[in-house]
Amino acid sequence: MHLERNKQRAKMAADSDPESEVFEITDFTTASEWERFISRVEEVLNDWKLIGSGVGKPLEKGELTSGSWEEHTQEINFADFRFSITHHCLKQESTENESRDEPEEDAYPLAMQDLLCMNNDFPPRAHCLVRWFGLREFLVISPGANCEAVVSESKCNLLLSSVSIALANTGCQVPLLVQIQQKWRKVYAGECQGPGVRTDFEMVHLRKAPGQYTHLSGLLDIFKNKIGCPLTPLPPISISIRFTFVLQDGQQCSWPQQPPDFDALLAGEVGGVEFGKLPFGACEDPISELHLATTWPNLTEGIVVDNDVYSDLDPLQAPHWSVRVRKADNPQCLLGEFLTEFFKLCCRKETSEEILGRNAVDEEGKENSDISQALSKLTEPTAVPIHKLSVSSMVHSARKRIRRNRRAEESPLNNDVLNSILLYLFPDAALDKADSSEVRSSQEPTRDSEDYHLYNQLKSAPSDSLTSRLALCVCVVNFHHGGVRAVAHLWQEFVLEMRYRWENNCLIYGLAGGAPDLRCCLLHQKLQMLNCCIERKRARDDGRKSGASDRSRADVSPGKSWDSWSDSEEEFFECLSDTEEMKETDSEKRPANKSKAEGRLQPHGKLTLLRSPEPLYIPVTQEPAPMTEDLLEEQSEVLAKLGTSAEGAHLRARMQSACLLSDMESFKAANPGCCLEDFVRWYSPRDYVEDEVDEAGQTVTRGELSARMKIPGNMWVEAWDTAKATPARRQKRLFDDTKEAEKVLHYLSQQKPSDLTQHLMPCVLHVALLKIKEEEASEDIASVRKALQQVTAHASKLLRHPNPDFKKLEDVIAQMSAVEAVIACSRSLKNKFGIAGGQREDDTDELQRFVSCLLEEPEVSVIGAGRGPAGTIIHKLFVSSQRAALLAPMEDEAGHSGGTDDRKAVPDFPPPAGREVLLRTCVPRPAPYSKALPQRLFCVLTRDEFRLAGAFSSDTCFF
Repeated sequence: MHLERNKQRAKMAADSDPESEVFEITDFTTASEWERFISRVEEVLNDWKLIGSGVGKPLEKGELTSGSWEEHTQEINFADFRFSITHHCLKQESTENESRDEPEEDAYPLAMQDLLCMNNDFPPRAHCLVRWFGLREFLVISPGANCEAVVSESKCNLLLSSVSIALANTGCQVPLLVQIQQKWRKVYAGECQGPGVRTDFEMVHLRKAPGQYTHLSGLLDIFKNKIGCPLTPLPPISISIRFTFVLQDGQQCSWPQQPPDFDALLAGEVGGVEFGKLPFGACEDPISELHLATTWPNLTEGIVVDNDVYSDLDPLQAPHWSVRVRKADNPQCLLGEFLTEFFKLCCRKETSEEILGRNAVDEEGKENSDISQALSKLTEPTAVPIHKLSVSSMVHSARKRIRRNRRAEESPLNNDVLNSILLYLFPDAALDKADSSEVRSSQEPTRDSEDYHLYNQLKSAPSDSLTSRLALCVCVVNFHHGGVRAVAHLWQEFVLEMRYRWENNCLIYGLAGGAPDLRCCLLHQKLQMLNCCIERKRARDDGRKSGASDRSRADVSPGKSWDSWSDSEEEFFECLSDTEEMKETDSEKRPANKSKAEGRLQPHGKLTLLRSPEPLYIPVTQEPAPMTEDLLEEQSEVLAKLGTSAEGAHLRARMQSACLLSDMESFKAANPGCCLEDFVRWYSPRDYVEDEVDEAGQTVTRGELSARMKIPGNMWVEAWDTAKATPARRQKRLFDDTKEAEKVLHYLSQQKPSDLTQHLMPCVLHVALLKIKEEEASEDIASVRKALQQVTAHASKLLRHPNPDFKKLEDVIAQMSAVEAVIACSRSLKNKFGIAGGQREDDTDELQRFVSCLLEEPEVSVIGAGRGPAGTIIHKLFVSSQRAALLAPMEDEAGHSGGTDDRKAVPDFPPPAGREVLLRTCVPRPAPYSKALPQRLFCVLTRDEFRLAGAFSSDTCFF
């Protein structure tokens, strides 16, 4: 029967479809997601070369805090769940001998050795696992950034099993811990494996501490029960205890920062010089808390008693004190607020007319129409008495009408404040404005210091310049006197003052002479350009007056006077009468002679003209036209647009040869009968080549123009042919001061408050940096000096860009505010520790070092603990805070009233804000015949947290 059934089945299989012959095979050797995860962890350990035992020297004291740590992170997946594995390692310099020594076969892993190391208990600044377990190297597997926490017990056990398998397969001796539970709880579990040994890292985290475990005796019971040592005489347990006390009541110390007298400023009682000072310091105490840590290191059980009834742990008797300060999150600092409010103006887009209201707009609109008519009449050919209808009279009448129509309550700046500002900006106004050069020379500071030349890096303006003072005034006015409306008002008055000085030939005080300094900000260059125009105009007017006094009135045509000549671009430096111009033209047609030479400066050495024995004279030439950086950029763009064609190159050369043509005309006037070779010998000696030629046995020096001067169509030859013998004083001006001055004044009048702020921002930052440096000099803080160098470098790189990034500018201001806060913290600490008071000199030096360390280091040891100079002051601070909190009388008051019991009833210190207990021992586990291995339990007790972090080692060979 069975045989027949088998035959039937075989026949049916043969008759069926061929696809039915393929049988489905389930391969149970395929790796599961769990196995892939373990394999991935092993790959990471191999890639980071963490296989095998590590070699390291014993940890030195404080090395876990002072040393540098490095981290490596990679992403790994468990199915579709993402984890990140991070390797934390302390960098240690190992000598050649130590690196070559092979570790012993049965040596414990470094992590086990570190469990018993007492040199780094309670590190002030380290990873939480470093503080709890004292590790120098460890691995952490934690859920990804957007992944949920591993909460369920089964998942936690699965991860811990994966860790154990991966460590066993690779032989890695670095502790590997897994973050479980919610991330904010910082709960970790893991293990470390070595040859025949294993350490389990476990953790307990509760909101509140059970009552029986709030003291040392209860924690010792937990530790003993956990290690379960079977030996009857229990090995000694090493105990380290730290209590942390928090001092929050800073009102017991008077805050040294005195706020500025704003009422005096508003009332105008303070002189104008006050506008040149930036405020500095914090308005509130920047030290929010002072943490005192009292430590009892390396105690043994039985020496100290601490239970629910009695405690020997008196903070004053603690052998070691250490202090750290907690700074306020965002202390209110005056300089930082000034800079922040000034920076906010950059985002305002309104014009001055829109800000100041419609009255000013209407009046200015009417007057502007009159001014435009006045300018149109200036260009008409008919002779008009200019003094009756001048730009100056129009502007001043506009100023009077604006002031008359603007009511007193509408004016953003009252007259007293405005006069104080103008007196500070223009101190020469108290004297004759024509003598401003004397005021400038007497008030200039020394310019040899490095801080003075800081404007080169920041592209701002010298700290003693008008631009810098204007930036300070705008900053103060914006903060104290009405914000953006007051700024618009001040800028309007400033522009009118610039117009007045141009019209009346008064040099602008506080600006260096000469061409605009391209290393400064554009606004400073514009003011320098206006000053150049005033200087040229004054020089021209002085020349006219001297020329007019030498010439009789009969020689001047009756239809023209010196005051009637327009300042158009066709104006000559010194205009002669029509008859003299005709004579000059006739004389040019006749052969030139020595008597007609004009505009000579001095002979050029011993050189003579090539075609006559007359000496070669250096002519008086026009100075080249000064230019600001925006004009230079505009000119370069125009020249670049001409292209590379022949016509473009020719036109570009003609535009660039205006100064050359002027110098040629001056040279021809000074050297009648000269030729192009004479001019080249003076102007460009390298283009005149001299060779010694032997003629008839005699050496003769002959010269000729260079090859580039002989190129057909050379611009120099063309310019020489068109140049007339005209001295500089009668030439067309290369620099039209009237036109350039009007362009500058128009540019200034068109600036919005936001534009003005951007122009002055480098100057404000420059002055603020100088202020911080000045304040730091009295404090001598190394970190502040380093931070200032970084801020200066950052600001220098940023401000050299024509349109700096606002976000980065805000970052620079934030950095400067942070530096200001550090200096304020230094002053607060000095005030608290009485350094400025009547302490002994030796104590003052020690306290000074102590305060400096508090600013630089995360935690500072107190020399002498509670009996040293710093400890005594800290004790007094806590005592006064306690008595103020409990409304108890001070010692002197209680002494007068005889209330000694009251003083004893008030404790000197509040209850500790945190208690940390570290228990260590070395016992055999799990059997009496096992190896003696390190055991460690770290306990943290605060008001809102109870944490136990234990590392328990066991023997895996003899158990």
